[in-house]
Amino acid sequence: MTAALRFDPIRLPPECEQLRKEVRAFLAEEIAAGTFDPHKPQREDSDNPEFSKRVGERGWLGMTWPKKYGGHERSFLERYVVTEEMRVANAPVRRFFVADRQSGPVLLKYAPEHIKMDILPRICRGEVCFSIGMSEPNSGSDLFAAKTKATKTDGGWLINGSKIWTTSAHMADYMIAIFRTSPPTKENRRHGLTQFLVNMKKPGITVNPIAQITGQYEFNEVVFTDHFVPDDHMLGEIDSAWKQATSELAYERSGPERFLETYYVLTELVRAVGPKPDTRSAEGIGRLVAQLHTMRRMSVSVAGMLQAGKEPVVEASIVKDIGTIWEQQLPHRVRELAAFVDDTASNHATLDEMLGFAIKTAPKLTIQGGTTEVLRGIIARGLGLR
Repeated sequence: MTAALRFDPIRLPPECEQLRKEVRAFLAEEIAAGTFDPHKPQREDSDNPEFSKRVGERGWLGMTWPKKYGGHERSFLERYVVTEEMRVANAPVRRFFVADRQSGPVLLKYAPEHIKMDILPRICRGEVCFSIGMSEPNSGSDLFAAKTKATKTDGGWLINGSKIWTTSAHMADYMIAIFRTSPPTKENRRHGLTQFLVNMKKPGITVNPIAQITGQYEFNEVVFTDHFVPDDHMLGEIDSAWKQATSELAYERSGPERFLETYYVLTELVRAVGPKPDTRSAEGIGRLVAQLHTMRRMSVSVAGMLQAGKEPVVEASIVKDIGTIWEQQLPHRVRELAAFVDDTASNHATLDEMLGFAIKTAPKLTIQGGTTEVLRGIIARGLGLR
C-alpha cells in the first residue's frame, strides 16, 4: 500500500449544531417567502442571484477563507453543515456552489494577489458564478488527454479547442480550465497542462447548451476560438496543472452533494409510508438510512482532513464513488418500496413526480465529477494496486 487510507471518526462540534439551526431557520424563511419549493428539484429557477447574495450576507460563502479576502475563517466542518442543509432543502445553490467549493480555494493557492483581492470578495458576496473546464470531447474524465491548446502570444495566451459537459458555463462569469501548453512526454503523460482563469464574458468563447432527458440545460459545450487570456490569469506552474487539479478534486468529490442529489425521494417515501410502516417498508427504509449514515460519516471525516490541511484525494474518490452509485440507485429502490404504499397517501402524487424526475436525472450522477472507472483507477493507484 502506497497511501495510508483512513477515515477518522469525527463528531461535529457544538458550534456546528448551532449553525445548523440558523441555516434551517433561514431556509424556512426563504421557502415561506416563495424563493424556492423544496419539493420541486426539477425547477427551472435554480439560478437565483438574489438568493445567492442573501447567502453571502449571512457569511456562508467563503466560510473557511481569510478575512482579508472577504472570508470568515470558520472551519470546514461548519461549511459542511451549510452545504448539507442547502442540499437537503433543494435550495437554489447553482450560482455560487462551484465558486465556493473549489474555484475559490484554487485562486487562494495560485492566483496573483490583485486577482484574489478582486474576485474572492465577490464570491463571498454571492455575486459571481464559476464553471470548471476539464472534460473534453473524446477524453471525458481522462483529464490528461486534454487537447485544447493555449499558445503563447504577446502578453498572454490564445486558446483554441473545446470543453464539454461544462456545468453552468451558460451562466458563468469565470471558468478555471486546464489547457495544453506543451506535449506530454513519454515518461509523464501528465506533463504539458496548465491551469488558467478564463473570463467567460470576453470574446472568442461560444457556449452551446446540452439538453438533458429531464428537459434541463445544465451542461454545455464551450468552444474557444483565439480566446485571449492575459499572462496574469495563468494559475500556478506552467505544464504542471495535474498537481493542482488533483488537489482541487479533493474538494469536488467528497462533499455531501455527492450522495444527496436524489435524497428528496427518500424523505418523500418516509412521509408516504407514515408513522406505522409495514415490515417490508421499515426494513427497506432502515437499510437506506444506515447506508446514508455511513456515507455521511465518511464525508464528514474528509471535511476534517481538509480542516487539518491534508489532501485526501483517495478518500474523496471513495466517497464520490460510493456516494454517486448510491444516489443513482436510490430512486429505483424507492420506487420498489413505494409500490406497496397506499395510493391515497397525501403526498403520493408528489412522490411520483419526484421519482419521475430522479430516475431521469440519475444516469448523469456517476459521470459528473469524474466517472466511476476513473475514480477506481485513482483509488487503486493510491492503494498500490496499479
